[in-house]
Amino acid sequence: MDMRFMGKTGLQVSELCLGAMTFGRESTEETSCQILDHFIEAGGNFIDTADVYADGRSEEIIGRWLPGKARTQLVIATKVRFRKGPGANDIGLGRKHILEGVEASLRRMHTDYIDLYQVHCWDNRTPLEETLSTLDLLVKSGKVRYIGASNFAGWQLQKALDISHQMGWELFSCLQAQYNLLVRSMEWELTDVCLNEGLGLIPWSPLRGGWLSGRYRRGMTAPPVESRVEAASKMGWGESWENYNNETTWKILDVFLAVAKDIKKPPAQVALRWLLQRPEVTAPIIGARSLDQLKDNLGTVEWKLDAGHLRQLTEISDPGKPYPYGMIAENWR
Repeated sequence: MDMRFMGKTGLQVSELCLGAMTFGRESTEETSCQILDHFIEAGGNFIDTADVYADGRSEEIIGRWLPGKARTQLVIATKVRFRKGPGANDIGLGRKHILEGVEASLRRMHTDYIDLYQVHCWDNRTPLEETLSTLDLLVKSGKVRYIGASNFAGWQLQKALDISHQMGWELFSCLQAQYNLLVRSMEWELTDVCLNEGLGLIPWSPLRGGWLSGRYRRGMTAPPVESRVEAASKMGWGESWENYNNETTWKILDVFLAVAKDIKKPPAQVALRWLLQRPEVTAPIIGARSLDQLKDNLGTVEWKLDAGHLRQLTEISDPGKPYPYGMIAENWR
């Protein structure tokens, strides 16, 4: 697996990031540890989790797996923001919650430091200065090496970067955002912020909850039983059948599956490969529930899409640019 620099930092991470959201939830601890072992053996070094994944069990599993491993060779990322208890300050990006959150993550993962500490989502109730100064403090203390953002709008990310520049605080080194062939709206603003400011992009949900796994084809009338999409429909999540059972989705999937068939590659690898060949992307997050899923996804690094197939996928999945983005693009030349 190749290594890529995280944005304009000197931190090198593997071109695929192992997402640990399934650990302690869909994947047992034994399976999770097998997945971690195989990922490292395949040359990966980048592992992403969060304090709320499986109510902290994901971090705990990583913590029990970590002893005896070459800790300094790993890049372990986690996040803070969402509710961790019943109290008024058990949520958000205020100083109290962040400081308590980082200590709890360090304890669960049995490590002295976190390589990449990310704010999990925008917090409208806390002044950015409070959040950013606290993150800067954590870097200066040595408990955190790098900081990142996740699930920010373009103006929010740019404002955070501008404040940090002005105050001389540690800058976000990356953005973790939803990005895939079915969700490309981040290109309207966030992509430009990342490219202009030198942030690495770590796409989450690269297969859009299974829609890009190869299981979904035109003519289906319902999602597969016990699939992520079926669960999403019951829970009201974004990747639900109701949200994607439309002509736009099926047009994209028609071309996507035709490309996969033409080049004789698993559809999931094609979806990941498209992301890996986007200039703004550092490392897509692969979330495997089983060792077989991981092995299939790791095959993505062994080949590349040619220019013709890359263009086909990019053109069919282009959502267009609403105002003012379209007008700006038309008058840019």
